[in-house]
Order: sequence, then structure tokens, then C-alpha cells
Amino acid sequence: MRFSLVICTYMRPQPLLKLLKSVTTQTLYPDEILIIDGSTNNDTKTILEENPFKNLKYFKVDDSQRGLTKQRNFGVNQVGNTIDVVCFLDDDTVLEPDYFKEVLNTFLNNPEIIGVGGVAVNENNWKVKQPNVTYNKFRYYQFDNYVVKEGLRNVVRNYVGLQSPLLPGILPEFSHGRTCGYPLTGQLHEVDLLIGMSMSFRKSLFKHISFSKYFEGYGLYEDADFSLRALKYGKNCINTAARLAHYHDASGRPNQYKYGKMVVRNGWYVWRVKNPNPTIKARFKFHSTSFLLTLIRMTNVITTNERQKALTESLGRVVGWFSIIFNPPKQI
Repeated sequence: MRFSLVICTYMRPQPLLKLLKSVTTQTLYPDEILIIDGSTNNDTKTILEENPFKNLKYFKVDDSQRGLTKQRNFGVNQVGNTIDVVCFLDDDTVLEPDYFKEVLNTFLNNPEIIGVGGVAVNENNWKVKQPNVTYNKFRYYQFDNYVVKEGLRNVVRNYVGLQSPLLPGILPEFSHGRTCGYPLTGQLHEVDLLIGMSMSFRKSLFKHISFSKYFEGYGLYEDADFSLRALKYGKNCINTAARLAHYHDASGRPNQYKYGKMVVRNGWYVWRVKNPNPTIKARFKFHSTSFLLTLIRMTNVITTNERQKALTESLGRVVGWFSIIFNPPKQI
């Protein structure tokens, strides 16, 4: 299978260079690498001229095409006619050597699969269950012979009955699914949601759908929206053998107030993509969980050193929550 790597970037020349260097160590090398740069300076262009990479094509977009979803759609339109699979990576990731090999093998061996996601090993906290150890069901989540310690927000959700009853990556009727991923066993797991830092799709999918125009600028949850709509054309899965590291570079991110507002508004939008007509119970649980998570974020004003960020994000969440009551997002 021939595959294209599309990397949408914004003001991150050094992280992008680290990613591209990890691409050169791959057991399978992309047939084309498309860099879609929305930066407002020429630093990324300069660093790529100083460090040439095989099969790389660079595109600088203007204001009209800037923003993650617009840049993704622009990149898809540049993909060659002979390409079978389009791979997307965040510009602050670094690949392990067999990443592309595992992704391509998943598509080759599973014709029903339309989308494949990888696993960030530096964010994977699963451990093998220890014999003769009793794990508190409210504080630990167990899957097969593995266990992961729950964060505060999930511990609270477990105690108050607002936790998702479904496996990680699958969106329940009230949204707010589990985000702990899966242990690094090398197995495939069917999911609803793929994460934008590491997702690949058959090129044929883009004949039917594109990334939503609703998500502008930073585009939080645009990956969730797209992967949910992709399910109409096949299955999505996580391949725990397709591994990389994700470093969450701070440059290019919105301020915390805008981020908090997007968490709620874009979360509501994605929820309605999966469940356009939720039951009264699902509506209650969605809003209750959103309110609870906002309260927990507010406690970070006291419990962390980043008090300003916690406060401004919490205010953004509150404004976002009121806005969906009086001015809900229009689905496009």
C-alpha cells in the first residue's frame, strides 16, 4: 500500500524537525510527506530548507486556509492519486521505528477497517495486575490482566455514578467516555474515537467526508467529530503496536479561556454528532458531568501552582456551558 503523511503545523519548527527525523528511521517510509504550514513567520520553511527530507512537499497557507481543520482539508487535496492511506500526525510527536509498518499492516489485514490510531507510550499508564493485590474499583480501572490508576475526575465520576459503562474510546449515550486508552499488548481494539495526534484513514474515505468547517482555529475535538462520521464507512481501531511519543508542545495553543470554552461547546457538538436526539437521562448526565468536571478544574486554583491557567480555563468552561443553553452550536 502506498501512503502519504500529512502534518499540519503552526509555529513549531523544532518539534516538527524532531518528528521528521523519527520518520527517517521508519521500517516503512512514506511515499509522500506533506507539510501544511500555517505559521505567521518563515521559521518552519527555513528549517526544512536547511534539513531536506525525501519525498517532502512544503505548503505555506494564508489566513484563509489557516487552522487545523482547514489545513487538514488542504493537505488531503494535495495527496497523490496513487495513494491508498493518508496518515495524520501532530507536529509534536516522535515515532517508534515500526509505527507505519503497524498501521499499514492493520489496513492490509482488516479490509473492514477505515481508520487506525496509534498509542502515545509516554502517556500510557497501564500496569500488569499484581497477584494478591485488591484494587479499589473506584480508584482503579481494570481491563484483562491490566490496571490503570484513575485520575481525580474519574474517581469522582465513579463515586457519583457518572462514569461511562463502555470501554475506552467508545462514546456512551451521554458522551464523556473513558480516555485512558489500552495497555501496550500489541492488540487491536475497536473504538469510536481516534485521536488527532495519531490517526490514519483509507484515502477512499475522503470521497465521502472531509474535516468539519465547524471547527475553526485550534479545532479542539475535530478528530472526534471526523472519526465518528467515518464509522458510516467502516470500523475504527486502535493498534497498540503502533507507538509514538506525544510531547504536547505549548506553542501554537489557544489561551486557557478559549480552550475551556471549546471543551464544553465542542464537546456538546461531538456529543450530538453521535447522538443527535439524546434521551432526557442522557441530557441530564451530559450536563451533570460537564458541571462536575468544571468544579474539579476550579479546585486546581488551590491545588496547583498554575492558578491563573486553572481559573481562566474554568471561567471559559462556565461561559461555554451557558452558551450552549442559550446559543447551542449549529451542526454543519
